[in-house]
Amino acid sequence: MDESTQPRLSNKRLAARMLLVVVGMFGFGYLMVPIYDVLCDITGLNGKTGRAAEASLEYEVDENRELRVEFVSTLNESMALEFLPAIRSMTVQPGRVYEMNYRARNGTDRVMIGQAVPSVVPGAAATHFKKTECFCFTQQRFEPGEEREMPVRFVVDPSVPRSVRTITLSYTFFDITAKQG
Repeated sequence: MDESTQPRLSNKRLAARMLLVVVGMFGFGYLMVPIYDVLCDITGLNGKTGRAAEASLEYEVDENRELRVEFVSTLNESMALEFLPAIRSMTVQPGRVYEMNYRARNGTDRVMIGQAVPSVVPGAAATHFKKTECFCFTQQRFEPGEEREMPVRFVVDPSVPRSVRTITLSYTFFDITAKQG
């Protein structure tokens, strides 16, 4: 091998390594969202709660303890839906099953498909807040002018830390109509 081909070979190896780094970075970036979602579902990190708690969840009700659960709604900037909790807060006892509703109305003249993403604050309460029924489990299709109540059935696990006195359940509704077409 002469001296003029050695730098070319070295440049080709460097280019191949750089291409490998770029492909690896792209793959890592692509997988970050699913990995993050799984991690949050498992640990309750960032206030995310698991998909559906088992319907057969039964806890002993802690009659001597009360918590305040606040309900919040937010819309993604592109979502033209009216979306509000039927009530702003309620007092609950850990271990008892409760139900409340969010109200949504499509005030547009077009079909809209939305997906609600829940969050529970404080993070220490996220793994103790169990939803057994929730509109957030599925995509919601709204016809023009359609209005509906969407139920949330939940129970707070009695093992929630005693320092937790208020839990906030927040939903952000995203417009996913374009992704479905």
